[in-house]
Amino acid sequence: MAGRIPEEFINEVRSNVNIVDIISQYVSLEKKGKDYIGLCPFHQEKTPSFTVNEEKQFFKCFGCGKGGNVFKFLMYKDNLTFPESVERVAEFAHIAMPQGYGNNGGGKLNPLMRVQKDAAEFYHRVLLTTKAGERGMQYAQKRQLDQKVLDHFNIGYAPKEDNVLITYLRGKGYQDDELAKSGLFVESKDGRLFDRFRDRLMFPLDNENGRTIGFSGRRISDDKTEAKYMNSPETEIFTKSKVLFHFAEAKKAARSEQHLILYEGYMDVIAAYKAGISSGIASMGTSLTDDQVYMLRRVTPNIIINYDGDPPGVHAEERAARMFNKAGNFNLGIVVLPDNLDPDEYVRKYGAEKYRNEVNGAKTPTEFFLERLAKKYNLNNDREKITYLNEAVKEIAQVRNPVERDMYIEQLARNAQVSPDSLKANLARELRRNNRAKSHMRQQANYSVPINSANEMQPSYESAETATIQQTEGQRHPRQVRLLYLFIHSAQAQKYLQEGNFHFPDKDFEELAQLWIKYKETHDNPQIDGFLDFIPEQLQGIIVDAEMANMPKDFTIQEINEYVQSFQKRNIYFRLNELNNQLQDAMRKKDRDEALNITQKIIELKRVLG
Repeated sequence: MAGRIPEEFINEVRSNVNIVDIISQYVSLEKKGKDYIGLCPFHQEKTPSFTVNEEKQFFKCFGCGKGGNVFKFLMYKDNLTFPESVERVAEFAHIAMPQGYGNNGGGKLNPLMRVQKDAAEFYHRVLLTTKAGERGMQYAQKRQLDQKVLDHFNIGYAPKEDNVLITYLRGKGYQDDELAKSGLFVESKDGRLFDRFRDRLMFPLDNENGRTIGFSGRRISDDKTEAKYMNSPETEIFTKSKVLFHFAEAKKAARSEQHLILYEGYMDVIAAYKAGISSGIASMGTSLTDDQVYMLRRVTPNIIINYDGDPPGVHAEERAARMFNKAGNFNLGIVVLPDNLDPDEYVRKYGAEKYRNEVNGAKTPTEFFLERLAKKYNLNNDREKITYLNEAVKEIAQVRNPVERDMYIEQLARNAQVSPDSLKANLARELRRNNRAKSHMRQQANYSVPINSANEMQPSYESAETATIQQTEGQRHPRQVRLLYLFIHSAQAQKYLQEGNFHFPDKDFEELAQLWIKYKETHDNPQIDGFLDFIPEQLQGIIVDAEMANMPKDFTIQEINEYVQSFQKRNIYFRLNELNNQLQDAMRKKDRDEALNITQKIIELKRVLG
């Protein structure tokens, strides 16, 4: 990227987007009053503390402390530089970058991203247009993958040879040290690089923003000594536990389809897409992770799980359902397909419409668990039947909604041909036992809650990877934040403070005041969201805190005088503390003249305090 992006262009890009539209691609936002609220994309939390102010075009998480404008959000979320963030927002707003910048200046700055993008294009082109790709195309056609599907998922083919991709990328100017970090190659003992993926159908794996960060290769040969799927190893940009296949596209579809559907494999996602369902996602061939669960919750609480219909698939569904229930706040549905079929097989056998009916008829987790439980017992045997009913009541006791609990108890009684009242008595006993256990856990927690450096309790849900609750600048320096807000938003307040030769006690606040004066002098239409990009990063949090505090713009001179006087008194108390220390030192040294001089200064300062 040549030089700095012109400030006029940055302002144009910022003014042509709505921060709510950008952040909504990552977080499910709910309007509450003037603000939008959602779960923070930067740390895990159960209660939403992430706030977006549409009027001021700022975001702030009151849990981890991160905040800023639309550029800052993308810098945090996608690990972008400021110029890359401007380019991303310009792309969203359909505004072309100036000549010599962004894609016009030679592509993305992140070399790992660029390698993955070029590799994906290469594999896709090999599959569709070359003789070497005919073998891959035959397999794709065998799996009923038409041109539309191949293009939508950018599916490609890695030829059998071990030097095809590396030769191509070297020809594009990549150096071997860059290629070695990409995960696309294996290194021999003598340091030579060879293509990692060979004779495989290639599925690009994208991040939340749709940028390719790795690959999964599907074996097309019958050689079962090789793994059916091979994923890219973890790199600087690819962490398997934090990636979901087709997530960038699925979360857009979730707005219209009103849910996300979790599958076991890529071909299941593709089968659902062919059946008219675009909200399908899959984990990376491994068990679902807490990070992936949280990714889904940020988009929608409505999740449907549809793993394979065979015993291992149903067992995996049960594990996933337990994870979602533990995380809480999900509206979960579970699909179990008949005849041990996976979704891909089911669509091919019964067609798209019948599959959509299966999805629409998804079971609740409790229905699913009770059906699974019933299959473990011989219900014609009274002893086993009693054990089953006791276990079933324990399962129903986990349901929070009392109406739901009553409904399941009635169903259980009807199916087992027992009295609903007897089951309700058992349920009441189980609920009391659960409440006692929860109460005991809370009491234990009161003795062992970790305390942070600010002597504040941390929320119990926060994991080792999450941020501790941050005290904002507004909480640390409320008077200075208020005065700075007035200094920026009121010419009258600014003039009054300057005429009184006022200086903020804290150097960061004083620096911001001087930067605002300079910004106003050099900009025809100074705006606070533009000022944020004008100041050093370490000062931006103060501005965000001031803006997100929803302070009134109206004020009185008396209010300003009270703040100024409080700062003056604070300075006097600091000075008195210093003088008292000096006095003790002088008395210890028996320096009577110095002690008398210091005492006189203390008396004068106390007179000022009144």
